[in-house]
Amino acid sequence: MNNRITAKNMADLYREAANRYKSLPAFATRKKELEWDPVSFEELYERGLNLATGLIEMGVEAREHVGLFGDNRFEWILADYGVQLCGAVDVPRGRDITDSELIYIINHARIKVAFVETKALLDKFIELRHDLPGLKEIILLDPEASAPDLVHKLDNVIQLGAALRKHGDTRAEERIAGIQPDDLFTLIYTSGTTGKPKGVMLTHANMMSQVKVIPIDLNCTDRVLSILPIWHIFERVFEVFSIACGVCTYYSNVRHLADDLKNVEPTFMGSAPRLWESLYQKILKKVDKSHWMRQFLFHTAYFLSRQYMNSIYFLTGKELKQEPASKLKRIVLSPFHAVRWLLVLPVYGFFNVAVLEPVRLSAGGSLKATISGGGALPEEIDRFFNYIGIPVLEGYGMTETSPVIAVRLQDNIVIGTVGPPMENTELRIVDLETREVIYPNSNRPHKGRGVRGEICVKGPQVMKGYYREPDQTKKTIEAGWLRTGDLGMITFNDCLKILGRSKATIVLSSGENLEPEPIEMKLNQSPYIEHCMIVGQDRKYISALVVPNLEGFRDNGISAGNLEELAKKSEAKRIIQQEIKQVISVSGGFKRFEMIQDVRLIPENFTVGEELTNLFKMKRHVIQDKYGDLIDEMYNGKPVGVA
Repeated sequence: MNNRITAKNMADLYREAANRYKSLPAFATRKKELEWDPVSFEELYERGLNLATGLIEMGVEAREHVGLFGDNRFEWILADYGVQLCGAVDVPRGRDITDSELIYIINHARIKVAFVETKALLDKFIELRHDLPGLKEIILLDPEASAPDLVHKLDNVIQLGAALRKHGDTRAEERIAGIQPDDLFTLIYTSGTTGKPKGVMLTHANMMSQVKVIPIDLNCTDRVLSILPIWHIFERVFEVFSIACGVCTYYSNVRHLADDLKNVEPTFMGSAPRLWESLYQKILKKVDKSHWMRQFLFHTAYFLSRQYMNSIYFLTGKELKQEPASKLKRIVLSPFHAVRWLLVLPVYGFFNVAVLEPVRLSAGGSLKATISGGGALPEEIDRFFNYIGIPVLEGYGMTETSPVIAVRLQDNIVIGTVGPPMENTELRIVDLETREVIYPNSNRPHKGRGVRGEICVKGPQVMKGYYREPDQTKKTIEAGWLRTGDLGMITFNDCLKILGRSKATIVLSSGENLEPEPIEMKLNQSPYIEHCMIVGQDRKYISALVVPNLEGFRDNGISAGNLEELAKKSEAKRIIQQEIKQVISVSGGFKRFEMIQDVRLIPENFTVGEELTNLFKMKRHVIQDKYGDLIDEMYNGKPVGVA
């Protein structure tokens, strides 16, 4: 942690990185397999200064909002350099943005100048120009795309700035000197899982507080793979952190991820639960299709690793503790775990190298760690990867907290939790109804550990507020404490365990409250289910909307040309019902009122930008509106009795 750059603001950090790391590669773009085009820290900063000067010449004022619409590529980070170095504020969003979101964000943020990544996205901007009266200038990022008249090419703006600087223009440097810690560096509009997007105002001090305390050691010999949406603060903080550590970031995408994991051999990457769910299913599918002897060897290796790791977790006190630890239990079980560990160790060592090492190579083989964020990692998948030796850690945060609130590290893995709060972060668990502080509370047993409530956070990473939304800001931040809207508890390991969203809580007509996310996570592990959403607010029972997994059904002998055809098959619905009945049961730890009574198959997939956010979270209000008739159908007749 001592080698990273600490700075007052983003522009200062970019300058210091150029001075310290000079010709070392900062970012690399994939040209083809095994061939990458690197750009050094010095070159990136110089081009960033030229771009900043060009933007100033185009009329961009200090603290003005500049749109940045695009996905992971070098030109995106170059545009960010230009915006930061001219003292402006970027307003980022991915290219999958819908028309309504685009119009709302540009007008609400009062954007006059916008970077646009691709020709297709540019065409959308041009088509909607009559709805964007304040937008004056568009800059096209893609160097290969043609730009019509009145649209600037990125290189042309950079060349304009370079010519001005050659003749002594120092306006960019003057802007950098004027940036204050409380100035905004970005305005990120949330993905709107519960309604219209809100503009989250994050300051330079917010970002610098994260770079300072992220508890991961990286240096210039490390390699970072960028796969998550760069405009989202979770990925972005790791890219800025990588710059501070002198690490090269390699831009990949879903299509090339498998190859790039093997070829780049990243030592660190930010990731999302969906990536690990997909890899988990691919590994098991490959095992199931292999020779019976390979299956036997894999399952034996996994069994041994499970025994080995569980004993280590117990002996080191890292098993999940949601209740006070029993001293008698530890005294009785400790000898058992010590003996099991000693007996398993030699055999496990062989199987670990011979069988599990090839599996680890599927994730690159060199990962020091990957932090999964943007959603809860199913516990079964969490255990699987950590048991086989792929260090999948889990973090927790939100856009409003820049984003990291807590993170679980390799030396303190308590599976089922997101670890302790970050340095300089205060955390409370608060009763949803009374607003009483549950934890920390010296008047409660164990200071309130093991009791669920809303997570509230205070620290240097908490946002400045919602842009032009003072009432929403007051509701969200009370006396400096940010209400996350997430439910959680502090375990007896002093780690944070996430229990769901308070806004996602379903209240049945009987008064029973339930969290849909644990049920949905369990069902999403089925090879027959691609997505599912639990419904039932104010109803007598819960039901499920299910997007069937076309490939999963085909692998099991049920053919269908597309999802629409599959959703109409009575056999597909019967299999889904059986799967739900088997997975969601009282014997499996679910309560009787959590049993799913009816199901409907949806004939089209959930897509990012429509039903899903960029981190694959469901937009529940969108799905409920879109499939309102199907939901009503499940409650207007007699339930099919899945459970």
